[in-house]
Amino acid sequence: MPVAVTLQYLIPAEAPRLLGEQLAKAGSGIRPQAFARSVGADFDTLGLMDRGRRLAEVLAQHLPGHFPEAAALLVASMGRPLGLDAKGEPVASGDVPSSFFYLPHSLFIGTQGLDHLDEAVAAQHALTQRFTAEFSLRPFLQHHSEATLVHLKGWSTDASAHVRRAVSESTRPRLPWAPRLRVFDDDPERVLALLTGLRDDPSSYVRRSVANHLNDLATRHPDRLLSLAGEWLGGRSVPRTREALVRHALRTVIKRGDPRALALFGHGEPSVIRVTQAQVKPARPRVGERVELSCELHNPTGQTASVLADWRVHYVKADGSRSPKVFKGQELTLAPGGRVDLRKTLSLRQMTTRTHHPGRHLVELALNGQAYAIGQFDLH
Repeated sequence: MPVAVTLQYLIPAEAPRLLGEQLAKAGSGIRPQAFARSVGADFDTLGLMDRGRRLAEVLAQHLPGHFPEAAALLVASMGRPLGLDAKGEPVASGDVPSSFFYLPHSLFIGTQGLDHLDEAVAAQHALTQRFTAEFSLRPFLQHHSEATLVHLKGWSTDASAHVRRAVSESTRPRLPWAPRLRVFDDDPERVLALLTGLRDDPSSYVRRSVANHLNDLATRHPDRLLSLAGEWLGGRSVPRTREALVRHALRTVIKRGDPRALALFGHGEPSVIRVTQAQVKPARPRVGERVELSCELHNPTGQTASVLADWRVHYVKADGSRSPKVFKGQELTLAPGGRVDLRKTLSLRQMTTRTHHPGRHLVELALNGQAYAIGQFDLH
């Protein structure tokens, strides 16, 4: 089933009626059938975001014009919060068809509540426990930066992992599918203290958000990212969860082969490991086929040696130039004289995320960031 068709039904056709019923139970005075009819006969033809926008418009028509009163009714109408499993990952409550049922709530709060910061933030505190407030908080961070950050500082110690995650996710300067938050893209120091407070959060859901936020710094502030990573990994008894967080946060600079990032994990020096028996088969594949990459790593020394090994493929672009793509490999430890085989299957199927173009593709293996030629293939 095409992705677009699947996504639109995250807000199903019965969502207007269900939303009207929830608001009626909250004491809004809304009549569910009239509310559902007001979304229009074309609702079933709309995509996901347009369904969310349409319902947000209908909310604005039916809820009180005074935002604090409207927000209170909206919060009162919400179902139970999302749960968390044993690893701290979100679990649906089952009260609504999907968490995207609350997309209209997010759009309503983000557009209608800018002049009522305290009430809007309180509503988003409830919202982020059922869906997400990472998008609806951004207008407030743009227009009321300092005051909103004060609220988020309190959220950073909230009992709910969903609320704590929102602190990191909403302030990401380059959050996917959202306008760039230039206020923090230019000056990341304003939020780094909040992230520091979340670095050892008990929920993997929160820590992964912190790592993704820090990875955004790799674009404009790689030096600050590396210095912060060094601070977080310094000292004694660094938790393994923090080490994993930092490694994930540095994934972009590690893929670039930055020696400072590699050194933080013991891979800053050139490796003594040798690459032998490298092969790329077939040499002349066609689009849609597969290529098998393989080589042998050999430790010729009399001491145990470790290495970080990543595959690097230089894909041909539409204009004939090449662009490298790093495929995360693995950390390996080889005994004195030890050998190990490395293999990777490379799909050449056309995808929405990558279009393959004919031409000569180069293949390398990066050992501690240092590139070794493996071979090439000519794509037809």
